[in-house]
Amino acid sequence: MPSEILLKIFSYLDAVSLLCMGCMSRHFYQLANDNFIWFRIYSSTFAPKRSNWTVKSVEETAMSVSLLSVEDKEAGYWKKAYITKQISSVRAALAQVLKPVSSYTGLPVKTKEALRISGLGWAIILKEKSGREYITQHVDISLNDTSVTVVWYGKNWPRLATLSTLDLCGVTPVFMERGKAPAKYGPRWHSLIAKYDLSHLTESTMIGDDRLVQIFCLSPGLLVGLWKKKRELAFVMANLHFHHLVERSTLGSATVPYELPPHVPFLDDSPEYGLHGYQLHIDMHGGGVFYVCGTFRNLFTNKGCVEDGYMKVTVINFKNSREHLPLIGKVGLAWRTNTFDGFIESCSVMDVTLLDEHRKPFWCWSSPVRMRPVAYPSAGPHFLGQAYDVDYMDVEGRVHAEVVWVAESEEYFIVNLTLYLSVAKINRWFGTKY
Repeated sequence: MPSEILLKIFSYLDAVSLLCMGCMSRHFYQLANDNFIWFRIYSSTFAPKRSNWTVKSVEETAMSVSLLSVEDKEAGYWKKAYITKQISSVRAALAQVLKPVSSYTGLPVKTKEALRISGLGWAIILKEKSGREYITQHVDISLNDTSVTVVWYGKNWPRLATLSTLDLCGVTPVFMERGKAPAKYGPRWHSLIAKYDLSHLTESTMIGDDRLVQIFCLSPGLLVGLWKKKRELAFVMANLHFHHLVERSTLGSATVPYELPPHVPFLDDSPEYGLHGYQLHIDMHGGGVFYVCGTFRNLFTNKGCVEDGYMKVTVINFKNSREHLPLIGKVGLAWRTNTFDGFIESCSVMDVTLLDEHRKPFWCWSSPVRMRPVAYPSAGPHFLGQAYDVDYMDVEGRVHAEVVWVAESEEYFIVNLTLYLSVAKINRWFGTKY
């Protein structure tokens, strides 16, 4: 078919359809880059708002532009301009939605709304040692109080022995209109969140198992389930904290994660600045069931509580039984695939949101954790049941919790909860020199 006729047909297509046609062949790609077609799409989408002044129609505006000025641009110029403007408009709309912040959590009030209107989803990219890639879109999403849990499973996973890394990416439609679902096959923007080395699926990262699967925790916040018999992938679960979630999932590129803006310390002359006024919100959950949800205010430490480069902050004191916190129900992590499901005891997901004295998020994370059996709580005598330790660590701090089973009431209790905050992080955040 002559190019002139194809161009005429292409001129009736919308942006998504035009981009899809450009993927058919090299000849179609060149035709689908036509500046006149894309200029008309750009003009009709981003036409100036009407006011009291007379505004010409889109057709009149397009005709009034010199044909020579459109031809002067390189092929695909107006396509790139249109896509860039679309991405910018979606990001600007999200920024407005995320502006109101909760005084309770220190997080944006409308994070869940932002996820909905952006069409945001998540994908994992499994990379073989040969360089081949497998892209898998999420199967299930669960929204929690301060985090989102994303799950992938299927029947056609590549063999684990051939894989080297796993990339976790946020995926957003390039073209979004409020009130309309994104086009199923429309272009998507990938934003790299984290990269994981699958060679780290070893005994040291295994946190639990049942009769069918073993689960492994890779930092930050990734859970990988392997079938016990075949030693192959069963499912993947990502736990993502709401803090900067939308930005990390939309503002990075396919190869470079979004970089948080530099923090500017709010200076204060207080000799104890940065050591008091903390507020902690902590959740433990698994498979949609919450075992604990607690908020602790006015937490503090002092210069004498430095241990190996960490400031110790006591949240729950073993010696004060009134502070002990019960866990509701049988603690465990539910999982499922398209063929099987199960429940791994003593494992759960922990979400931590620590605010500074100005109610700004200081340390936020979401990660799988395990209750490891121990002989007895470190600070006191035996209880009537088993004792457990729960630990988490990253570059900014550590969490240590002690849990006991009280046989008399048939409940788990957190009897000790301690944060260890990196002194280096405190100094960077507050501009101090502890």
